[in-house]
Amino acid sequence: MYNQKATTELQIKTEELLKKLSQNSVDKNYLEDLREVIRFHEYRYYILNDPLIADVEFDRLFKALQKLEKEHPELITPDSPTQRVAQGLTKEFPAVQHLVPMLSLDNSYHAEDLYDFDRRVKELTGETNVEYCVEPKFDGGSISLVYENDLLVRGATRGDGVQGDDITVNIRQIRSIPLRAAFSQWGIQQAEIRGEVLMSKENFKKYNEAIMEEGQPPLANPRNAAAGTLRMKDPQEVAKRNLEAFVYHISYVTLRQGRNLPAPLQKHSDSLQLLWDLGFRSPVKEKKVFQGIEEVIRYCEAFEKQRDDLPYEIDGMVIKVNDVLLQEKMGMTSHHPRWAIAFKFKARQATTRLLSVEFQVGRTGAVTPVAKLEPVSLAGVTVSSISLHNEDYIREKDLRIGDMVLIERAGDVIPQIVKSLPEVRQGNEKPVHFPATCPACGSTLYKPEDEAVWRCINLDCPAQAVERIIHFVSKDAMDIRGLGEANVRRFYEAGLLKDIPGVYKLDYEKIAQMEGFGEKSVQNLKAAIEKSKHQPLNRLIYGLGIRYVGETTAKTLAHAVHHIRELAQFSVEQLQQLEDIGPKVAGSIYHFFQNKKNLKLLDELEQCGVSLVNEKSLTTADSGNLNGLTFLFTGTLSTLKRHEAEALVEKHGGKILSSVSAKLNYLVVGDDAGSKLEKAKKLNTVKIITEEEFLKMIENPT
Repeated sequence: MYNQKATTELQIKTEELLKKLSQNSVDKNYLEDLREVIRFHEYRYYILNDPLIADVEFDRLFKALQKLEKEHPELITPDSPTQRVAQGLTKEFPAVQHLVPMLSLDNSYHAEDLYDFDRRVKELTGETNVEYCVEPKFDGGSISLVYENDLLVRGATRGDGVQGDDITVNIRQIRSIPLRAAFSQWGIQQAEIRGEVLMSKENFKKYNEAIMEEGQPPLANPRNAAAGTLRMKDPQEVAKRNLEAFVYHISYVTLRQGRNLPAPLQKHSDSLQLLWDLGFRSPVKEKKVFQGIEEVIRYCEAFEKQRDDLPYEIDGMVIKVNDVLLQEKMGMTSHHPRWAIAFKFKARQATTRLLSVEFQVGRTGAVTPVAKLEPVSLAGVTVSSISLHNEDYIREKDLRIGDMVLIERAGDVIPQIVKSLPEVRQGNEKPVHFPATCPACGSTLYKPEDEAVWRCINLDCPAQAVERIIHFVSKDAMDIRGLGEANVRRFYEAGLLKDIPGVYKLDYEKIAQMEGFGEKSVQNLKAAIEKSKHQPLNRLIYGLGIRYVGETTAKTLAHAVHHIRELAQFSVEQLQQLEDIGPKVAGSIYHFFQNKKNLKLLDELEQCGVSLVNEKSLTTADSGNLNGLTFLFTGTLSTLKRHEAEALVEKHGGKILSSVSAKLNYLVVGDDAGSKLEKAKKLNTVKIITEEEFLKMIENPT
């Protein structure tokens, strides 16, 4: 961005300005000079990590600029370095549409996957020897930046890929993102850029040390720290966290009239260099260009060995077809570009000691053993607890209290114990004894013959009561905002909430006296609870936590009745006549509605004003283009989101099933369809259609 001549000139200008500042002889005529040298030194510090002046000298220049702009506000420009600093809190982050969808990447874990990728690339392009660009896969928070007429006008999160949250005010706090970039010199009027916001390992460590000294809990890992910071409401707090950004893709450009696509945009590797030259941090030093996939594989495997030496967390490498025209020829699915793939590194492993095993009771009574470990850092996360699933899992792993164990994060996400290390046992290790009674209520545990899980079948078990309430108020059930898990547990421990009907009997006067609850928050909670009384019947059924009854089955049950109590009149055989309900699910539903305590619970809810009625039940007769037909979706749809497609089916009288069976009429297939498609092909009764054919069925019924 700055050649040797420009660097020398700006360093001389810096020294002149510092000298004039000491003589108090800098006025508004020096505004642009101050801005120019500050931008230069920000670039040296935040992009090159090679400052040419001391921090105190930079601060003097910056404060001088602030003072002059305060005295002459009419002279402030939007790209002034002072305009990064935001005052006050951000009230909300409105959704904004990306100029081009931010798709995910197809993943690979083995060299064989990359050979398959290379084969597909050659088939789609007709090329026999393809040039690839390889770069690190940064592990942070994804962002999209839009520049118009050289100015940064918008920064957004990835969101759902089509639209994200407008976080421009926070993006401006990241000093490695320029507020102005000279795209116009290449004839570019508008540009959308993709990148990743990171917190370096060093900054992460320093920040955690600082907040721990203040008595605050440390952040979990650099990735979560970066991604979470992007949506903080206080921009000044964002600035404190010293985030950095790497940009790695120009996704969209609008050219000025009469200009052709610039040469640097015709190859991906050249576009990375262009971004660097414009003042962005791009992976120009880490990226490599190779002819053929063999060299790509060797580079990925070599780079994995260096990952711990890097200043940032990465979780793999990204391989891209380097020729942009070939990228356009290959195109993309609704999920990922066909011209790129991520090579994910192996799961991180570590050894630690198994200190104890605790047993937790879930809302269905399932007792889950949880390993308590000596805290150990694993792939950037401190791990101290890991689920052991069930008794059989403990036996298979031969786990004993006091054992050294090998743990890993599968896919860098879920920690698990790989094995115990019996060869280093010292003789004082103790077997893990699974309890015979419930750790919460003392009732005898029960394990069905066909299951591996022990259960507490006491409906009055306090541990189950809390978990059932948490499920009942959750987003996909009654969706009571303000009554999340933390508040449910808090109210339960305070004696304000003991069961599901108690949600509608809360003492708001006592809640108002609790720390953290003001008049407005209490009123909002009360309003959310009142609103939940009118949720559709399928949400109530799902919220009851009937074993094996998910959201789809809950809709099936709701469609079958006008009042929920009618389900108590169904036999197991009658329940199995409903769509997508087999013997095991039918048995669970039957026993739930034969239990007098559960019927009493329903009566209490109705007395509290909760609607137990389905206004759109079968008794009122369905109507619509898809009346009586059943549907299931698989793969990635190109124009609809899955929940939108399912809502269309129900709107037009059809039903959604959760699996492929003889009861299924239509399987709607999108990109990358999986096992459901193969199973449907084996059933002659299922008709397989595309998303386009599905939409035509709605528009033009036959």
